[in-house]
Amino acid sequence: MGLGGISIWQLLIVLAIVILLFGTKKLRNVGGDLGTAIKNFKQSMKSAEVDEAQEDAPSKQVEHQAAEAGAESKTDTKAKA
Repeated sequence: MGLGGISIWQLLIVLAIVILLFGTKKLRNVGGDLGTAIKNFKQSMKSAEVDEAQEDAPSKQVEHQAAEAGAESKTDTKAKA
């Protein structure tokens, strides 16, 4: 038994019919197109992660500066008192 009750021979017969219908050149083109699409998708995901990291970095820096400014103002008020 193969995948879900399909034997290896049945899969080979289906593969042979697909090759006869579409031809090897057409199947090769479809495989290449699919590979290119997956590659582009992965590159887009990586660039989106980098863009998010770059967008988050300035906001974290501003928050850090605001926290430092708040801490300085607290120490200034303590020093004056």
